[in-house]
Amino acid sequence: MASAQEPADGALERAIWDLEPLLDGDGEGGVERRLQEALERARAFAQTYAGNLDGLDHVSLAQAMRELAGIYELAGRAGAYAALRFSLDTADPKNGAMLQRVQERETELETTLLFFELEWAALPDERVEQMLAGHELRGQDLDFCAHHLRKVRRYRDHMLSEPEERVLAEKALTGANAWVRLFEELTSAIEVQLPDEPSTVALDVALSRLSSPTRETRQTCAEAVTAALAPGLRTRAFLFNTLLADKATDDRLRRYPHWLASRNLANEVDDASVGALVEAVVRRYELPRRWYRLKARMLNLERLADYDRMAAVTEDELTIPYAEAKEIVRDCYAQFSEELGAVVDGFFSGAWIDARVRPGKRGGAFCAAAVPTVHPYVLLNYTARRRDVLTLAHELGHGVHFALAAEQGIFHQHTPLTLAETASVFGETIVFARLLAEDDSPASRLALLAENIEGAIATVFRQVAMNRFEHLVHTERRQVGELSSERLGELWHESQREMLGDSVELTDGYRSWWSYIPHFIGTPGYVYAYAYGQLLALSVYQLYEQEGEALVPRYLEMLRRGGSLRPEELGAIVGVDLADPSFWDAGLDLVEVRLKEAEAAAAAASRL
Repeated sequence: MASAQEPADGALERAIWDLEPLLDGDGEGGVERRLQEALERARAFAQTYAGNLDGLDHVSLAQAMRELAGIYELAGRAGAYAALRFSLDTADPKNGAMLQRVQERETELETTLLFFELEWAALPDERVEQMLAGHELRGQDLDFCAHHLRKVRRYRDHMLSEPEERVLAEKALTGANAWVRLFEELTSAIEVQLPDEPSTVALDVALSRLSSPTRETRQTCAEAVTAALAPGLRTRAFLFNTLLADKATDDRLRRYPHWLASRNLANEVDDASVGALVEAVVRRYELPRRWYRLKARMLNLERLADYDRMAAVTEDELTIPYAEAKEIVRDCYAQFSEELGAVVDGFFSGAWIDARVRPGKRGGAFCAAAVPTVHPYVLLNYTARRRDVLTLAHELGHGVHFALAAEQGIFHQHTPLTLAETASVFGETIVFARLLAEDDSPASRLALLAENIEGAIATVFRQVAMNRFEHLVHTERRQVGELSSERLGELWHESQREMLGDSVELTDGYRSWWSYIPHFIGTPGYVYAYAYGQLLALSVYQLYEQEGEALVPRYLEMLRRGGSLRPEELGAIVGVDLADPSFWDAGLDLVEVRLKEAEAAAAAASRL
């Protein structure tokens, strides 16, 4: 098989985005034209509706919402073009300048339309229900936005006056938004000098070397990553502190009772259910510890170090060319559902995936749905590890979810973050199950199980540990003031130690590794949604194992509904009760089943 960096993988070379569909081929000039048209329509919208919402009936409200959707469509296309182009090359000043211009125009648009949500949230309950009940009794006029309109009203206790909201929106451009952009530019520019490389490599490439079967390679790679993180550490710590303080100010002004309250509200979950999730995962911290103790024995080590956690458990370092990964993922989705297979094939046949590692390109992977009328885009940094195949399956899970939910329109295409990972984890699990079922070699099965367990640890246990880190830093920043980079490292070490116990040795260098994780910066409080989505997806997959093809239509229906229903209602479509606190244990039980399978495979492979 080809190596991770082999240019001969033509499929990888050809996996490059074409962003022009966002602008209907208008090029860069189409960005400004769309934003200008959106702004002109927004001003006309404000002239028509500002101060007049109380006089609308369900028909005129539907007319207003369709015009609002059209405005958001124009702005969404322009904004996505700028953001995606920036993600491909964060070092190009032209891309940064375009993104800044777009954000400035979007802020102008936002302040023009601020009145609508403020006035809508302030309407009396009985008046709102008259409008929405009129829609339900007389037709389907508001189906495309009814749930969105009800969600907006959940924020009424946290909204400020219109002048205050204008000030916050305009200042965010040179405040929080600017710091987030700076973080992306700084981390995208990090280059790691590995001992065996003639030149520096991107951070993602260096991190992928931590799966090497050779401990010396892993250790030197980890040391090189730590060295690469060191020069900008104080800057990133100051940046983080500034955003922590900015969020504390916002929460105080908006009367949120704690640092996570706004995220929970956006996710349509209550504090108690999130607390139950975190507590359920923390209670099962022994599962990752048990795995790491087993892995230490398989690697003939007394105890793992932090840089050993992703080590391959077989001698051969398997690499999979991108072309082969495409076929594996395409076939797995098609076997589950011909419809999903066709959607996945559309990603591969068009220019909707950008896969190759390049200097300046944003690290990691994501799937972006700009607007419902344009195909979603997937970004990868494909290094030909088997983990990358599962990452491809994961991001295409997001892709099929966005594609199926596009029929819901711009207000309902996206689900809350708590359900946003469901289709991605489910798709990844399908691919994993296929690979495992077709592998009869104990050593190879063990390697697959190891990757699956480590994926679950990363998505469930590590994300909850990162949630605990965020809780510590947000709370302490509010209580004592600015935190030094050393103190941030101590809190990172504390939250990781809570999860790992004595199963893994945490080196001093690892204390700075919090500083390249984007979620802490751009979307505070996000990370628990990964655990939520993973455990939900595992529960749905258990149902699939029990029911087989009978589940498929219900699963596709859940994806098609997007965010048009509350999370509990979406879960009910496939037969999952999200309100049951014991629900989380069902998903965690499946992780333990995989762990037991790995223990059996390890014994069969005579690796103990």
